[in-house]
Amino acid sequence: QVQLVESGGGLVEPGGSLRLSCEASGIIFSRCAMDWYRQPPGKQRELVATVTSSGSTNYADSVKGRFTVSRDNVKRTVYLQMNSLNAEDTAVYYCHTYTFTGYWGQGTQVTVSS
Repeated sequence: QVQLVESGGGLVEPGGSLRLSCEASGIIFSRCAMDWYRQPPGKQRELVATVTSSGSTNYADSVKGRFTVSRDNVKRTVYLQMNSLNAEDTAVYYCHTYTFTGYWGQGTQVTVSS
């Protein structure tokens, strides 16, 4: 049974930082590309960042230079370090992977507000 469990969301002031974590089970983690998506209020879910099995990364233009995705294959965990947060980053953040089918975590809320 595949499980993706996100953590690390919360309320942060503009300009602040958060680090999200997503722990995976039920998959051969080291072989899987891992994604972070987000869904702002009233908007569609969008891809934020990807880290491949080899460690290559890709980012949405809106977060380049501010967000960093990384992975720890020993801990079976993918991270999203988010810096210089602004109100437009407010969203539910989801972890995702695809192995024969797509899997999603339950999401973690990130709210950027003063």
